[in-house]
Amino acid sequence: MLGIREPGIYGSVTLEGVNRLLTEKADSLGCSLSVIQSNQEGVLVDGIQAALGQHQGIVINAGAYTHTSVAIRDALSAVKIPTVEVHLSNIYQRESFRHHSYIAPIAVGQISGFGANSYLLGLEALHHYLNQK
Repeated sequence: MLGIREPGIYGSVTLEGVNRLLTEKADSLGCSLSVIQSNQEGVLVDGIQAALGQHQGIVINAGAYTHTSVAIRDALSAVKIPTVEVHLSNIYQRESFRHHSYIAPIAVGQISGFGANSYLLGLEALHHYLNQK
C-alpha cells in the first residue's frame, strides 16, 4: 500500500520506487541486494532465516510488526546478521505504542523519519558498518 496509504505520513513513493532507489544505491556502493516484502509475519521470519549464510546484512522495515513481533526479533537475533531498522515516518513523533521497537535493541542502528530516504540511509549505514568490521 506504499504510495497509497496515508501519503501525508508515508509519502507518495511506491514500493517499486523504493526498490528502484535501493537497487541504484546498492549498485553505487558495489553491493548486491535482495528484497522481500510481505504482510505475513511468518514469510518475513522465513526470509530472515533464509538470509543466514547468504547475506552480510539486513535492512528491515517491519512496519507494525516492529512494535508487536517477538518472532521477527527472535529470527533476527538467531541469525546474528547485522541489521539496520528503518521507518519512513519518525515513529517517536507518532502514537505512543509506536515508540517501542522489539528490533531496536538487537539492531546495529535505527533510522526513521526521512521517508523513502530512510531506506537509502539505512543501506548506506549498513554498508559502512560492514566495511568497518
